[in-house]
Amino acid sequence: MRNGIDWFDFNDAGGQVNPRMQREDTAALRHGLLAGIDAVLHYLLPQGRVRGGKFYVGDTDGNPGKSLVVELAGEHAGLWKDFASGEGGDLFDLWARIRGYSIERDFPVVATEIGQWLGMRPVTPLASARTDIRSPAIDELGPYTAKWNYTTASGELIACVYRYDPPSGKEFRPWDVRARAWRTPDPRPLYNLPAVVKSTTVVLAEGEKCAQALIGLGICATTAMNGAKAPVDKTDWSPLRNKHVLIWPDKDSPGWDYAEAAAQAIVAAGALSVSILLPPDAMPEKWDAADAVADGFDCKAFIATGERATIKAAPASLPVFSLGAMLDDLSPIPDDIINPRVLTPGGMLVFGGAPKVGKSDFLLSWLAHMAAGAPFLGMRPPRPLRVFYLQAEVQYHYLRERMRDIKLPASRMLEARRNLVATSQLRMVLDDHGLQQIIPAIANAFGGEKPDIIVIDPIRNVFDGGDDGGGENDNAAMLYFLSQRVERLRDAVNPEAGIILAHHTKKLSKKQFEEDPFQALAGAGSLRGYYTTGMLLFRPDESRTTRQLIFELRNGPGIPTKHVDKLNGAWCEQDPNVERLVKQDYGDKLDAERRRKHDVILQMLFDEAQKGRAYTVVQFAESFENQAGLGGRSTVAERIGVLATKGYVKFFQNPRDYGLTAPTRSKFGYLCVEGMALLRPTGPPDPDTGEIHEAPVSVLPTHYKCRQSGAVLPVENPQIWIYQDEHHESEEYNDDEIHA
Repeated sequence: MRNGIDWFDFNDAGGQVNPRMQREDTAALRHGLLAGIDAVLHYLLPQGRVRGGKFYVGDTDGNPGKSLVVELAGEHAGLWKDFASGEGGDLFDLWARIRGYSIERDFPVVATEIGQWLGMRPVTPLASARTDIRSPAIDELGPYTAKWNYTTASGELIACVYRYDPPSGKEFRPWDVRARAWRTPDPRPLYNLPAVVKSTTVVLAEGEKCAQALIGLGICATTAMNGAKAPVDKTDWSPLRNKHVLIWPDKDSPGWDYAEAAAQAIVAAGALSVSILLPPDAMPEKWDAADAVADGFDCKAFIATGERATIKAAPASLPVFSLGAMLDDLSPIPDDIINPRVLTPGGMLVFGGAPKVGKSDFLLSWLAHMAAGAPFLGMRPPRPLRVFYLQAEVQYHYLRERMRDIKLPASRMLEARRNLVATSQLRMVLDDHGLQQIIPAIANAFGGEKPDIIVIDPIRNVFDGGDDGGGENDNAAMLYFLSQRVERLRDAVNPEAGIILAHHTKKLSKKQFEEDPFQALAGAGSLRGYYTTGMLLFRPDESRTTRQLIFELRNGPGIPTKHVDKLNGAWCEQDPNVERLVKQDYGDKLDAERRRKHDVILQMLFDEAQKGRAYTVVQFAESFENQAGLGGRSTVAERIGVLATKGYVKFFQNPRDYGLTAPTRSKFGYLCVEGMALLRPTGPPDPDTGEIHEAPVSVLPTHYKCRQSGAVLPVENPQIWIYQDEHHESEEYNDDEIHA
């Protein structure tokens, strides 16, 4: 114990040193590491800082922060502890943890690397090194000759690319920091993102060496991971949206082919302008930006005035109109998509409601009528509308069951049959990867004709709040989703299409709801400044079936609140004087919010596994606290405990079968949900790109949490999942809330 810190000293632990390793060799390595401890730590963790005789950094991934502390002097010099994770050890453990090795199994590899870095002779033959599935065969490549870090726009480390120069020729190896695996992240980030997001003009070079050479001249440059060999469709080009992009290709055929492919992807990402520089004829074959900098070539002049091929020209200046021009413009107002001004061309309508209010049923019936060209509760389409319904809640068989219940006149059914196109339950986020799948589906849904309405139901199941990871209650995250995801989707298929977003409401007091009901929409601060129409379906009296349909219009006169109900399978308007409608708070709102968290957690575990990530209870709670409205770390852990008790979450304690290391802080093991598949490597790295091919592997539980005792017991049949009924679930949640 020193300064109140309980240090773990792994120097005396058994089983870490290979029996063939000479004691004096290990001591020499330790002495070398401690003698240059400052250089070692800044090499391994360049974001770290020295304060008061100690080295501080956020974690072993190298993020800024103070959670991980390393002693620099005294009898505990070299010992470290991560107070967030509880991990610790000496410099050998730290080196292994950062480089992705197991200190117990791979000590010879760790010792060899340290010896090479210190300039000492190898302390053990390379042939004796053992590696796990995360460690590619890089030892025979020798020490790396260059390293480039890929970070988020805020500076968080995403990946590293290492270059090796063995006798056979240069090779590259990417390290995915978040997945802790030798592979490229999915999607692949762009290089130098902190500078890219702040600049209006960006130069795309071919490879990190070229980009870094231009950066050294004060030019904002970036590159795609793997340069000309990078798969264009696997790179996240979204940071180049609203940028002027100039591509500097290598002077060879592969370089030009890549530049053209990248240019098209950048245009699709929403860049303001895209051009490709034409390398001067006088330059030799394979001449690139790094060569230009090394030769003293005037790169800034070449970027400013060099000959180029324009792929997308810069847009004209912002259009402005004088009062006179607008008064003299007598052209007709565009027809409403849905009268009266409910949905206008290029408009956005947010349709909200509480759980169990009938929102999805109402929405389906409404859309079917619009597709048939039929009026619905006073809302009228000018003609049968082409409606694409992107939904993420209902599986196919149950969706078609609901469709059959819709009441439409027989004379209108033919139009509705071909004009309403829906997805089955989507299991994707509306990020760049999701857009690449959804945009072609919508574009091809109506035989080449453009959709009139694009519906997303619900927002939360496909929500992407950007790098900051905020949920739909976060105004900045909501604004990012609307501007960078929804608008990109509309622009790609039909800029004049109307958007309908189905959304949930948060709980307001009775007085708050009466004063401003639309403040109940999650993320209302950003939503209300963005949408053209708001609609709420609200049940003022839980003992009655009548609902209120409330409108908020930006582009037209107000629409009075309607009182609606579903009678004999059809929605109809009711006389408000027939029944006394009592406005009151929802008695079951708290239960509905818990059920929402239930769904979010299960979906997150399922989606993260498809990205190659598995979590213990503690890891999941730490990673997703305060995201997607889940609450703090302890609240998330309690939710998982309830889900485990109910059988929705089980555990697997055979991580090595899936290429994972054993968890260090869990008696349960890794979390598992029904149908979960973990993305894992399937073979050796590609010699050109260093990328390891991956495929999903089904994960089956080995243990479950006993409902009666809370003990962790082996599962009898991993193929069978049994869930507790809703009544018991509500009781458990209420009991949980009391204890919380």
